Amino acid sequence: MHSAKRPIRLLSLPMLSAAGKHLALVPAALLLAACATTTTSTTEPGAASRPAEQVARPAVPAAPTPEELTLKSLVALQDRLYRVAAPLIISNPELCKANARNLLGFTAKNRYSYSQDYVSAAQTALGLGDQLQIMGVLEGSGASRAGVRPGDSILAVEGQRLPEGQNAERQAAGILAPIVTKRSSVKLSLVREGSEIEVTVPLTFACAYGFELGNTDIVNAYSDGHRVLVTRGMMNFARTDDELAYVIAREMAHNALAHPARQRTSATIGGVIDNLTRIRPDMSMMTGLAGIKPMPQSQDAMADKLAIYMLARANYKVDGVVPFWRRLAAQYPPSMLNAYTALHPSTNYRVTIIERTLKDVRAKQAAKKPIMP
Repeated sequence: MHSAKRPIRLLSLPMLSAAGKHLALVPAALLLAACATTTTSTTEPGAASRPAEQVARPAVPAAPTPEELTLKSLVALQDRLYRVAAPLIISNPELCKANARNLLGFTAKNRYSYSQDYVSAAQTALGLGDQLQIMGVLEGSGASRAGVRPGDSILAVEGQRLPEGQNAERQAAGILAPIVTKRSSVKLSLVREGSEIEVTVPLTFACAYGFELGNTDIVNAYSDGHRVLVTRGMMNFARTDDELAYVIAREMAHNALAHPARQRTSATIGGVIDNLTRIRPDMSMMTGLAGIKPMPQSQDAMADKLAIYMLARANYKVDGVVPFWRRLAAQYPPSMLNAYTALHPSTNYRVTIIERTLKDVRAKQAAKKPIMP
């Protein structure tokens, strides 16, 4: 695919960009034929009095296309990313400060959420059509409590019909933004298993960051002030969800502390994130440090401190933080310019701050005091 896969955001419909061009649907008759059985009737000459011999064989399903396999793999990784990020954003709006607001608490897409080469695959592999369909529900959100489910199609919000087809997400943004701003809950009209239902969804006050999957085996993560991207390589490096949370929390902390803006790297990192969310990123852009300046140790240490608090407030296990960052630095040292440690080289200094912060957090937990920096 030569054009970008549309970014998939964690918490709201209007975050997605415009969809790709038309691609013809797979004919319905062809889809039905794939589910049929084949009956063969044979009658020997002169044996008309005998019943015809019926041989029923189940049709062999068509092998998944490369596009379908790619989409399924990416969706599985994105689901893990969202699931791990969920407790962090719900538990930490006070620490995200200006980056916290009311959110819907679910993701939704249609088949045009992917560029032209993947529209058909999104239909066959993910079951997406022209209507916006809920793909994931944030655990612990108002949407989850209200019973919103993946697979629900969205007809309307507060009685206003949502668009369908191409550009549906961008058009839905214009409808949803004023509704979410003015209310504490919204009424959704959904279609579930062929029946129309209505639910009232309390909005979720949370850290309003977009979370992106970087489609590369480079072991890195980036934040541009508004988004957090974790590469496929970093997700595979993280052995547990707790370890993945360490990475997500740290990039959230950089955003909350406005470090990309202070470093004047927001635009550069934003371009890197846009590139890596493509199904086929331009890896020529990723040589060296990709134009990004290494983070000063003072700012890195500030992000580590805030991240530890975010992790503790979200009930993630923090005992493995230091071993994780040491293992990452040993396996991917600063000399590997496209890996994480090259952009965050002060591991020993960071560890000193992390250990001090862990001690403070444990003391507050023991004294049952608020877990605040």
